[in-house]
Amino acid sequence: MGGIADHPPHRKRLLVFSALLGSLSATLFLLLPSSSPIWPILALLAMFSNAGFGASIVAMNAYLPTLAKEAPEVSELRECLLKLQGKQKATRCGSNSQSDHRDSSEPLLASSLSSPPPTTDDSLHTLQTEYDANLSATTARISSHGIAFGYIAGIVLVVVALIPVNMLQGSTWALRVAIGLSGIWWAAGTLPAAIWLPSSGETSSPTEVEAEAEEWGYSQPWTGPDEDWSMGREIVRAWVRLGNMLRWSEVQKLKNTFKYLAAWFLLSDGFTTITSTALLFAKTSLSMPPSSLILVGILTPLSGILGSLLWPKLQQKLGWSNLKILVLLVVLASLIPAYGCLGFFFEGRHTSDSPEVLAVEVKFGGLTTPGEMFGLAVVFGSVYGAFQGYARAFYAELIPPGDEARWYGLFSITDKSSSFVGPLIVGLIADTTGNIHYAFFFLVLMIWAALPILLAVDVQVDQVDARNYQYQGRQDIGDVM
Repeated sequence: MGGIADHPPHRKRLLVFSALLGSLSATLFLLLPSSSPIWPILALLAMFSNAGFGASIVAMNAYLPTLAKEAPEVSELRECLLKLQGKQKATRCGSNSQSDHRDSSEPLLASSLSSPPPTTDDSLHTLQTEYDANLSATTARISSHGIAFGYIAGIVLVVVALIPVNMLQGSTWALRVAIGLSGIWWAAGTLPAAIWLPSSGETSSPTEVEAEAEEWGYSQPWTGPDEDWSMGREIVRAWVRLGNMLRWSEVQKLKNTFKYLAAWFLLSDGFTTITSTALLFAKTSLSMPPSSLILVGILTPLSGILGSLLWPKLQQKLGWSNLKILVLLVVLASLIPAYGCLGFFFEGRHTSDSPEVLAVEVKFGGLTTPGEMFGLAVVFGSVYGAFQGYARAFYAELIPPGDEARWYGLFSITDKSSSFVGPLIVGLIADTTGNIHYAFFFLVLMIWAALPILLAVDVQVDQVDARNYQYQGRQDIGDVM
């Protein structure tokens, strides 16, 4: 779907169509009772719903760089930067013209002494740095706020769906009602995007796009007529492009982007596995009742909302880059399973080893009590919500301009392809040892293994490589097709 979403007129269409496909498929669960002879068709509806969700996520993420660039504070800096670049270009042309027409009898020393020192390059570098930092922070803010709104919508749906589910006492009809309501809520959430989200390319005129591409040194997005575009051809190209993107020669062109994808492979699976392992641990080892597990499930997204909103404000105050914030979030997340590992020390500990002194068993520390689970749910939620926002925002800095959907498609593929690794290893550890507590050691190692890869990403080098790759990549695709 990346090639289709990168075609300016069709990005919004793909987003709306895939969202409506998924929501309609989920809503149709309401119309098919379990006694129906065509009940197995629900499997197809589930597939369509998941496919629609995946495609809409790719198209939605591809909007992130565009929305950040159109933010007022970023747009203002961008205009100033383009004007300064044009002034610098005009100054250089004027200097060359003057040097060509200078009188040969004029002393060179006098000419050099009378000319002012060049300051345009310094101003351009300063403004460029300010623009990049502002764009990075704005991207993270928009991404984090999107995650927060997603959590809010999910909590509202859970609260609403619990009413019929409890009234129907968890029957098959109750599950169908919950799925159907999620489809209706999904369709309702798509309406604002369908109404107010601009189609890609509407915010900038072709002249502005060409001028920006010329000044910044990359090829502008494809803006040819619709009659030259074919969905079937784009689907074929998408598969060809995916194969080309994973070739070693292409990986070498964007080393830092693929370094981040390697870290993302570990981190995305690590964070989701922490969630599932913690709930399973709470149910089996801490014997927490279903009502407590539901409370944990509510506390996590609630704190995720707060984390998504507060971390961008903290970034603004500290003046840190997205990479620094992301590394800090990863370190904080790793402390949660690390704390669980301490349970081997605290579990069954006594206040005294002396037989003369009455010993009292200590049941606190190292995730050995339900109260600690509630506290860690709040901490993890505040970190995880911000991590989701910053992970995709930082990735926006590493991908070629104009190819956002293709690369966010690879971002989603990397996420989904690693989703089985963590649960598989945790299951093997639990089956082998008979104690899921040992899985926390694996989770710490999995998160820490991604840290050196993440720290090795050079953003400035990758941004230059990404701008160069865009032109070369398009040529490669054109040659293939």
